[in-house]
Amino acid sequence: MSTNQATGDPAGPAPERTPNGQGALVVEGLTKRFGTRVACDNVTFSVDYGEVFGFLGPNGAGKTTTVRTLGTLLAPSSGTAMVAGLPLTAENGVEIRQRISVMPEAPGLYLRLSVAENLAYFVGLYELPDGRARIERALKAVNLLDRADDSCRSLSKGLRQRVGLARALLNDPKVLFLDEPTSGLDPVAAREVHELIDALRKRGVTIFLTTHRLAEAERLCDRVGIMNTTLRMVGRPDELREQLFSKSLEIRTREPLAQPERVLAGLPGAESWHQTGDGTYIVAVSDPQLAAPEAARALVAAGADLLSLSPSQHSLEDVYLQLIDTDVEAQSR
Repeated sequence: MSTNQATGDPAGPAPERTPNGQGALVVEGLTKRFGTRVACDNVTFSVDYGEVFGFLGPNGAGKTTTVRTLGTLLAPSSGTAMVAGLPLTAENGVEIRQRISVMPEAPGLYLRLSVAENLAYFVGLYELPDGRARIERALKAVNLLDRADDSCRSLSKGLRQRVGLARALLNDPKVLFLDEPTSGLDPVAAREVHELIDALRKRGVTIFLTTHRLAEAERLCDRVGIMNTTLRMVGRPDELREQLFSKSLEIRTREPLAQPERVLAGLPGAESWHQTGDGTYIVAVSDPQLAAPEAARALVAAGADLLSLSPSQHSLEDVYLQLIDTDVEAQSR
């Protein structure tokens, strides 16, 4: 199937922007090559201040390369970007890094040190002023102030992730890059990280989230970009579902309809229908809300024992699988 090239236009009402109209990230035609291999190609999107933006795609799709490039760790082969209000150039590298933070999947803590000692080390490394106050604010933000003197070795993986997030908050970043922050966490620990991300959103922190957990992205993200070397689509999850899938009703009856064509094809706004199982039918309609009451009346009039009737629900996973049909990493082996 053909895919849509993403645009940099924000979906829905415009989120907060700076006075000069620039978002937190504005990326135009970003491309990175390693020899003959293209890691990311002509990537264009924008992220607004205070937005949680999800970056999704299979392994090898170019997500990490894009993040490393925007984080000044790699130089782009071509294209331009504005990061936290600054052009992405070598000359601006130090100042950009002062305005952003990157939390990798493995937080890289010194396990023999306490939580506070780990944070103090990074305060000194980055030459941040008011270190004691910064550490206290960061620990409060992740609800770990009472664990400040605990050895990092004694912490669960979920708590270590929270320490890593505290470290990323030490410089009060304008943009926070989170790379798989809940990878390997149990459901309770993952939920705690989700709550922290929600709290950061409320504080106005811009979050760029890469994740393989599609339900996580659907819950947390204002918009998502789906990446597979090129950026396939950008938008709100509900907007992407509407673009990729036709509107339809799912109808379940106790027994198969004796004359489904007669009942279903005559529904107001019905465009097509098909049977997916004994007594289960999908009817494509122009407006599910208007068609549902008419469908219920028609089915009852036809003598059907109606079990359920509802708009068909497509998840972000359905959108992802519709767009991503290639395992890039497997092809490169």
